[in-house]
Amino acid sequence: MSSSQASGKLAEDQALRYLQRHGLKLVARNFRCKGGEIDLILSQPAASKGEQELLVFVEVRQRRSQRFGGAAASVTSAKQSRLILAAQVFLQRYPQPPACRFDVLAMDADNIDWIRQAFEA
Repeated sequence: MSSSQASGKLAEDQALRYLQRHGLKLVARNFRCKGGEIDLILSQPAASKGEQELLVFVEVRQRRSQRFGGAAASVTSAKQSRLILAAQVFLQRYPQPPACRFDVLAMDADNIDWIRQAFEA
């Protein structure tokens, strides 16, 4: 494993712990298909009666500096398209796909920024 892969895995581990502390539950990790990959797929329990559980597709981005716009800025429209494609493939396993959203967990130095509904599908 290269140092950048090891760093990415550590960032994903940290992101997963952070999201689990906020009540989300892991469904899948590093889901891959032809044309795309999703770092983390989690479920968010319904906030109240009558609401349904939400499936959350999370892209974890880590940057050591803000020089090129920071971690959140690195999720380009091309990357978003690949995430959406992978999510569509993942959702095929459900007879009735649940509601879902796309989040970005941006890690810059020691800061974690959880961007809920970072983009629309």
